[in-house]
Amino acid sequence: MLDFLTYTFPISGVTTNILIPPLVAFIVSFFTSMGGVSGAFLLLPFQVSALNYTSPGVSGTNFIFNVVAIPSGVYRYHKEKRIPCLAWVIMAGTVPGIIIGYYIRIKILPDPKSFKFFVGLVLLYIGVRLFLDVFKKKKAETQKKFDQKLTKEAVVKTTSFSLKRTEYEFWGERFSFSTIWVFILAFVIGVIGGAYGIGGGAIMSPFLVTFFKLPVHSIAGACLMGTATASVFGVIYYAILPSPAGLQTSPDWLLGLLFGIGGAFGIYLGARVQKHVPQKYIKLILSIIIVYIALRYIIQFFV
Repeated sequence: MLDFLTYTFPISGVTTNILIPPLVAFIVSFFTSMGGVSGAFLLLPFQVSALNYTSPGVSGTNFIFNVVAIPSGVYRYHKEKRIPCLAWVIMAGTVPGIIIGYYIRIKILPDPKSFKFFVGLVLLYIGVRLFLDVFKKKKAETQKKFDQKLTKEAVVKTTSFSLKRTEYEFWGERFSFSTIWVFILAFVIGVIGGAYGIGGGAIMSPFLVTFFKLPVHSIAGACLMGTATASVFGVIYYAILPSPAGLQTSPDWLLGLLFGIGGAFGIYLGARVQKHVPQKYIKLILSIIIVYIALRYIIQFFV
């Protein structure tokens, strides 16, 4: 009935109904953006498995999705005053890591099967950490507080910032983190993200919540902002840097744009709804989806 909407994208060779990319991106981004994640880490498996887009260009296409989709969510978090200076530390670390990740992708992981295995390992770690964090038996009173709905007073205020340590207030509580360690973490995540085709928020967010004990409602905007900035450079790298002969690394601009349009609406609505959803439910939804996809990708490597 809707065959007239079927289109073959010339760069990637993907043939699909043009309504599918924005619809899938909208659904994925709505849920993932609540955790400070754009959804790119789930859209890449969809492109690889459902659309059969397996060349390195899929990573660059994923970056286009981030560039188009994320600003709406960042705007919403900024409007609600929930973007700490943490965002600048993340951006400073991930951007230089992205270019190293690009060369890892085209030199070490050009084969689709190996790339899926790599993706599966990254996703499995993210998912398991989130899942375990949800079911910790002992929770501090501060963490219990953030399992409730946020009020209008839940805004982020930076109280001190230095190369050694950064501190901010959120909803009447004080949180701090090592600036240097977050920068190093962001750099490593940038390398992984550059190879995967994500800005790094999918890995950064669970780390900040699990290891640095920062509430997800306070770091979601910062992670999205860092992801958007890293993705701009990711698109540039995949579009202009030299690649081996016969290896398609250029992003599919039109396909990425369609994903991005759907993602923009999904991320904006997700950011708006997030304050009404307890963080334990956000973590649980994300962890189940992530672990399922990870196990599928790891198993396929050995079959």
